[in-house]
Amino acid sequence: MDRAADGAGRVPGGQPPVGVVGLVERAARTAPGGIALAVALALLVAGAATVGNVRGLGVALLALGALTLAGLTAVAPGQARVVSLFGRYLGTVRTTGLCWVNPFTKRQRVSTRIRNHETSALKVNDADGNPVEMAAVVVWQVSDTAKAVYAVEDVVAFVATQTETAVRHVAGSYPYDARGAERLSLRENAEEITSRLSDEIAERVAAAGVSVVESRITRLSYAPEIAQAMLRRQQADAVVDARKRLVEGAVGMVRMALEQLAAEELVDLDEERKAAMVSNLLVVLCSESATQPVVNTGTLYQ
Repeated sequence: MDRAADGAGRVPGGQPPVGVVGLVERAARTAPGGIALAVALALLVAGAATVGNVRGLGVALLALGALTLAGLTAVAPGQARVVSLFGRYLGTVRTTGLCWVNPFTKRQRVSTRIRNHETSALKVNDADGNPVEMAAVVVWQVSDTAKAVYAVEDVVAFVATQTETAVRHVAGSYPYDARGAERLSLRENAEEITSRLSDEIAERVAAAGVSVVESRITRLSYAPEIAQAMLRRQQADAVVDARKRLVEGAVGMVRMALEQLAAEELVDLDEERKAAMVSNLLVVLCSESATQPVVNTGTLYQ
């Protein structure tokens, strides 16, 4: 797996990206937001009341109140805040509501909602070299906010690139149609292929702290330039299979007729008459159109 095919989140050999080894999400230290808000308001009121009499103290109280307000952080449902101080990761706030953190920290908003990404119709050669068009949708969610922020440049673009890469790899690893062979194919083994696609996408995006909820193939077809030729081949294969089953059934019926005639001793046929009977029965049973009976008014040998 080379760097170009794997994207920006991994290095050759499947190793984690340099610089984020061991970086995992942890809870940030916070204080109750309601208490911090009350303290900030009290400091601002006290500062405003004393700034006229004791200017230095009043200014200090106002500045302290402003810093306290700056530390207030609101976290909405479906969101998290990644907290860092001077470039150092301190933790993640996932608890919804109002909380207070160090006012000098940077608090980056990260969505933890379930999202989906649908690829465009990708043209790729299957395992037999036939050009096919394939598209898929992946449902994903950020499970580790630290990796989502620091391991990749843009987690949404990373998921899109890795999904497209996985779709191309899976589409090129299996034939579109097995045509009776004992192997997996894209058209006949949709559940197995979808499961393997989900596993590969999950492995590729794990470095970005993303978990895959589900993935599905939304489009699968031959490329337009060979679609008609492959359709004719599929139709020919279907006709051959139908003919094969028809002949097998007709032979079984002829065998059963001969065995019953012999067992019940209704008529004694020599080998030549048996051959003629078999020929006539096969014509009647395997013909696509209705056969016209010919009444023999003489004997079997005339």
